[in-house]
Amino acid sequence: MTVFLARPEQVGEGIPLAVKDLFDTAGLRTTYGSILFADHVPASTAEAVVRLEAAGYANVGKANLHEFAYGVGSYNPHFGDVLNPLAPDRTAGGSSSGSAAALAAGLAEAALGTDSGGSIRIPSACCGVVGFKPSYGLVPMEGCFPLAPSFDHAGPMGRDVATCARMMEALVPGYDGAEPASLEELEVGVAWLDHAEPLVRARVQAAAELFPRRREVAFPLPEGVSTVFMREVAESHEGLFPEQADAYGDNVRTKLERCVKVSEVKFEAAARRRAEYRERAVEAMEGIDLLVTPTLGFVAPPAVTDDLAIREAVIRLTFPFNTLGWPALALPCGPAEDGLPASVQLVAPAGEDARVVAAGALLERALET
Repeated sequence: MTVFLARPEQVGEGIPLAVKDLFDTAGLRTTYGSILFADHVPASTAEAVVRLEAAGYANVGKANLHEFAYGVGSYNPHFGDVLNPLAPDRTAGGSSSGSAAALAAGLAEAALGTDSGGSIRIPSACCGVVGFKPSYGLVPMEGCFPLAPSFDHAGPMGRDVATCARMMEALVPGYDGAEPASLEELEVGVAWLDHAEPLVRARVQAAAELFPRRREVAFPLPEGVSTVFMREVAESHEGLFPEQADAYGDNVRTKLERCVKVSEVKFEAAARRRAEYRERAVEAMEGIDLLVTPTLGFVAPPAVTDDLAIREAVIRLTFPFNTLGWPALALPCGPAEDGLPASVQLVAPAGEDARVVAAGALLERALET
């Protein structure tokens, strides 16, 4: 199980932190999950890592990932697979697979990941840990290899919500996690339960029922937006692809071949749909403080070497909030199919990060009682 791709020669005292190998670390190999960067040693460290280290976190290793963070699986053809510590025959999710697995295996106390379509929340759900995607732009992305810049987020992962809350205090100067004080304060909308398998649905519904003030809402899913994402991915790989296409794994190469074919007309149409989706989402949240949905509609799928067949199903309930740039927290909420963990997703409009994290801590406590 290849969890760490590189470890510092000396690890200082501090809270053990796994850093996704998409973030630059001065003097320590940073591959971005690609053989093209197998010998890459940056001269400077990503700003998010700098902030965590200044707050007392100690980097214990660079966590493996789906190649260039472009996938929802835990298979990497260059550096090996990340196995799910809960069930080695199941995926650890992606793309922050090594970060989630390091937490689940007890190799780190905290982890730093990225999320462009669900890449913090999906592996957190698969491995039974907590992952938080903050509002767009809240945590700096400087020194992190881009996937699709207007969808990219950096954020914390931990075995409990408190770990993510402490990391947010380090990552965001002036972050105030004081609200809410109780679940009773929140007006909650519940959505997308019909997209979940029976036991996952039951677990998420039971979690939602811990909020006294709740109602079902018809929150929309985005349509026709992925073309914007694909165009941005193609632009992120200019100068690398297709010139060095043979150095890419089959899975990511296939995706990039599709990305570079996106026309200007299709891109502009998708950008309009994204703007329309943002308007519809704001309307759907009227009178609601918090949205509750499944993170995934199912437990960790079987491990595969190619995520193309399952990608759309895996990101279906996470990608919307990358499209919107809203904060979203993935929290385990009990065993479901095959005894593997279900995960509930808590979401609020952009800028309401403290509300999401505080609600997650309250819900976590209620689930434990």
